[in-house]
Order: sequence, then structure tokens, then C-alpha cells
Amino acid sequence: MVTKSELSKVRNIGFIAHIDAGKTTVTERVLFFSGRTYKIGEVHEGTAVMDWMAQERERGITITAAATKCDWQDHTVNIIDTPGHVDFTAEVERSLRVLDGGVVVFDAVAGVQPQSETVWRQAERYSVPRICFINKMDRVGADFNRTIEMVRQRLNGRPIPVQFPIGSEESYTGVVDLIDLKAWIFERDGQGSMKESEIPQELNDQVSKVRDEMIERIAESDDELLERYLSGDEISSEELKVGLRRATVSNKAVPVLCGSALQSLGIQLLLDAVLDYLPSPLDVPAVQGTHPQSGETIERNADSAEAFSALAFKIVTDPYVGRLVYFRVYSGSIKAGSSVYNSSKGVRERLGRVVLMHANRREEIEEVGAGEIAAAVGLKNTFTGETICDERNPVMLEAISFAEPVISVAIEPKTRAEQDKLTDALIKLAEEDPTFQVRYDDETGQTIMSGMGELHLEILVDRMRREFSVEAAVGRPQVAYREAITKPAHSEGRFVRQSGGHGQYGHCVIDLEPGEEGSGFVFDDKIRGGAIPREFIPAVRKGAEEALASGIIGGYQVLDVKVSLVDGTFHPVDSSEMAFRIAGSMAIKEALRKAGSILLEPLMELQVITPGQYLGDVLADLSSRRGKIRTMEGEGDTQVVDAEVPLISMFGYATDLRSATQGRANYSMQFSRYHEAPSSTVEAVARSA
Repeated sequence: MVTKSELSKVRNIGFIAHIDAGKTTVTERVLFFSGRTYKIGEVHEGTAVMDWMAQERERGITITAAATKCDWQDHTVNIIDTPGHVDFTAEVERSLRVLDGGVVVFDAVAGVQPQSETVWRQAERYSVPRICFINKMDRVGADFNRTIEMVRQRLNGRPIPVQFPIGSEESYTGVVDLIDLKAWIFERDGQGSMKESEIPQELNDQVSKVRDEMIERIAESDDELLERYLSGDEISSEELKVGLRRATVSNKAVPVLCGSALQSLGIQLLLDAVLDYLPSPLDVPAVQGTHPQSGETIERNADSAEAFSALAFKIVTDPYVGRLVYFRVYSGSIKAGSSVYNSSKGVRERLGRVVLMHANRREEIEEVGAGEIAAAVGLKNTFTGETICDERNPVMLEAISFAEPVISVAIEPKTRAEQDKLTDALIKLAEEDPTFQVRYDDETGQTIMSGMGELHLEILVDRMRREFSVEAAVGRPQVAYREAITKPAHSEGRFVRQSGGHGQYGHCVIDLEPGEEGSGFVFDDKIRGGAIPREFIPAVRKGAEEALASGIIGGYQVLDVKVSLVDGTFHPVDSSEMAFRIAGSMAIKEALRKAGSILLEPLMELQVITPGQYLGDVLADLSSRRGKIRTMEGEGDTQVVDAEVPLISMFGYATDLRSATQGRANYSMQFSRYHEAPSSTVEAVARSA
């Protein structure tokens, strides 16, 4: 457990970025230079410490967020290395929810890429202070200034460069520290060696100009420095650092550094910047929650003397110790073997062993305190996004929201004997991953698993085979369509059963109308004069919700509707909650038939990066897939195409793109929105329903 003075020397950070920007490579260097590892792990060789899963090492991508810690200049840095692929964006979401700061890694050649925008928005949503590291400065086409301009334009960020590169591409040899006005020259020995030097004379004018802009921007974002700047006072390096730290912590500025992680250039300076500019648990506002019973707002400070509260943010099935629950402690402290209260479920649990994680290795500890991230063995009923706390001082912290799955496949075991093993594996994987959902389809008798993309489901099936020894057959991917209505409808539902003794009677009249996009399900109780007793109205709402979960075109969920309960009748003896629930469901089904139901298909944001000579082929292929080109940008011989494409037409796209461009193009894709499907798709769905 750490004291308050020690807590000021703790940094909880995550590395976030688009796939292939170099997050894991940066993390590996951080661990090496801080002395946490004795040898640099390489992603391309499959030896990265943080990419410990077999699938990660084979594919050279990060799939699951891995936690570790290291020490740098008498500070403790807790690190989470997150995936960059959009299929695993839930890992970024839950990591940012519990972190105090983030290092956003950009590829100096590609600049801001689609997933860069996604992780930036996630960081904005949780108000996570950031610093930027522009990586791969030694690659052909690297452009420091262009990347900063893209952060400003595309992300609406407020970047403030604190370094200026000395050269670029092959001639990238070092950086100028704009705050302390000194140069660091890198020696390309693979060990990150560098020496302090005078600023090259030919850069003096540029450095002077860029430094003046930096001081102006820091002053603009810090009231204490603005007055002094306007009155022409000299601002010292230390004051600039303090001012920039205040601006970063309050999300008014983003310091920018650069380097090349693969060549181990600039990593020590990045670590210094993490300590200088990113917040400790004491610098971020007190976490807010609500009382589980009264609903009143409660604040908890990062203080080990306060009542214990923590948020579970990740579940992992460990082959050696069983179920591991990762949690972030916001206040108080807890010892191994203590009882904790799950305020989200209202149950008491025993927290068995407490461990600190270093990727997939564990280090047992006796106690964990405010501001720390650890994992627990023994919490059987605690899931992602739930709060554990002191039962005498309960609090419920804000849960974590995740995107809905967009793709589904049917799965069945290769042999009947493996059915139970498959069920067990699916339950455990769904516990770990909130964007992975499993359901049983009564009509077809199939088990349906849903996820964020083809790669997501492919990895999960591979994990079932390796970790749970389950061989499974997987059907063709199915798209998660939705339904909507186009016009208002009025209907009634009447449920009457008489079979001796008490019968069943429920009758309700409803108005159904389209809602605003993104409004979800809205229920309006307009009953006056006791036409339906108050105790039956929640049952009507429940019945309406159940009916809207499967529309009339293909049995898909109906989005964005408003249901108004306007009238009804009841029987003093025969009416029951069940009767009104069924009546509510009947009324909705009737209304859907009148309300002009339409099918909605998921559209994906697609970015293709291709050599110019293949641009025509790429555009023709996208056109055949009903893609709409939004923008095209050229940078040298490289063309970047942004398009919106229906998900149904994107299955197998990776293979087609590789063959059309001789493997030289790559793409990234993420969910954009739901849009009305064409009649051909509606007919195909109706036939298969």
C-alpha cells in the first residue's frame, strides 16, 4: 500500500494507437530501459513480453490489453499496452476507463489513421490526459509537422511540440528539447544511447520560431503564465514545465515528442515526459459514484485512509490460477483474504489472493491501495464494469459501456461428446470479453456467437481449440441487422383466457412512432383516471420491450421507437402482470405491421491505403461492393481512400485486396452507423428468416 507522498510518484498510463503504429514496440523499450526486462522483445520475431498469447505472436498484433509496471527515476509507472485493431476496441475502452493518462502513438508516415481517431474519442470520453509520441521518424516519408497538423485538424487536438526533430528519414539523428533548449544526439547502437549536445547552428532560426510558438501556446492554456507572457516577462524552463503539466492534466494541451521505437531512439525522453506531464492519481478529480440504495452522489478521493472502492475492468481465465479479475483501486486499501461487497449485484465476495501482473506472469502481494492496479483470485461473481467496495460504505462507480457486436456466426462442436466443453468455453470467453455474445436460436437449434469482426471471431475460435481443446465447426458469418419503423401506428392488444377459476385478462392501447436516431426505446405512460392500475404499467412496458427485441422482417431488434400507452381496461379479479405483459407484446406486434417496418444494415467506415498504380482496381472493387467514396488523398505514391461500405459485402475483403494489389495495400474498418438496406437485401433476409 502506498502513502500519499508515494502516490504522487505513481503514473497509471496506457499506450493507445492505430494498429502497427508501434505501441507494443514502444512498451518493450520502456520495460528494457527501466530495467524491468533484461532483453528487448520484438513483435516481428514473436518475442515481445507484452504480446504473450500464441495468437499475438503468430500474427504480430496485440489482441488483449496486457498490464505491467516498471520504475523510472524513483517513480512507479503502471502500464497497459492496448490493441490497435478495431475488432478489439473493447480492450482500449476498458483500459482507458481506469487509467489516469495515455500515450498516443502515431506513425510518422501515415499520421492520424482511422483507429487513431477512435482511441482519441475514447480518451476524450473519459477525459484522459494524453501525450503524443510520433514514432517511426527514421522511415521514408516520415513527416513530423504533417502529423501534428493532422492531430490538430482531424482530432481537434491542441498539440504542443516539446521537441523538434534533427533531420528525418535516414538523416534522423536526434531531437532538440524546446523547453530546456538543448539537443540530444542519438547513437544508433540499438541500446538507446544518446548524448547531450549544442543545437545545430543551421536549426537555430527554426528552433527559435517553434519555441516561441510553444511558449505562446503554453501561456494561452495556463492563466497563471498568460499575464506574465503578455507583459513580456521571461518564463523559466521549470515554469514552462509546470504550466504545461497543468494544461495537460486539465486536457487543455497535448505535449508532442518523437522518436523511433524500433531503433530505440527517444524512449528515455518519452519516459521523462510521462513523469513530467501525465497526472498521478492525486492530480485527477475524485472519482464519483452513487449510493446503491439512495442514488445520492458520492465522491471518493485517491487516499488509502478512505473507505475501499474499486472497479473491475477485465476478466481473464488463467490456466494456472483460474479466474482473474483485474481491478483499479480508487480509494482505501484491501488485504488478500478480505471480504468485499459487490455493490453492482448486492452480494458479498471473498477476495482471495491479490497479484500484480507483468503480462501473463504474476507477483503475489499482501495488500493493494488507492491508485493501484492489481488482479484478484477468488471473485466468482464479479464481472467487467462492476464495483467492489466496503460493505459499510457502499458506492457504485460508473460502469463501462461497450459497442454492440456487428457480426454473427453459428458454431457447433465437431462431436456430440464435446458439447459440454464447447458450452463451458463459450461462457468463459463471454465473461472475458463484453463484445462477445452467445445465444441459442430456438428456431434453428443453433448456437450463435456474435463479435466485432471476422478477425475477432476467428481468434476466439482459435482460443477455444488451443486453451479449451474444443474443435468446433463455424458457419458463414451473418450480419447483425436491425429494424426500424417509418410512420406512426395505433393498435391495441387484448389477452383473455378463461379456464375455470381465475382467468387472465389484459388490455392496452398504444401509439407507436419513430424516435430520433440514437434515442433507443422510449416509453411514455399517458394513462389517466386509472384505466390500467399503476402496478400493471411496468408489465406493459416489459412486454413492449420484449416484442421490440425481434421485429417482423427478419426477427431483428427494432431501433429508436417511442411507445405511448394511451388507454386500456382491466378486470378486478382476472388481471395480472403476466396478462398485461402479453397484451403489451401483442399490441407492439400489431403496430409493427402497420408502421412501415424497414430493415437497417450496418455500414462500416473503411480506409484503404494503396500504391497509386492500384487505385483504379481498388475503387472499382469498392463500387462493386456498394461502397461510397468519401475522400481520397495522395501522399507521394501512396493513395488513401476513405469510404463507407455495407458490412455484408466486406466478408473476405482482406484476401481480395491482397490479390488485387500484390499484397501491397492494407485497410482498416470500423462500425459507422445503421442505414436502410436495399430491397434485394430485404428479400434475402426475409427468405432466410
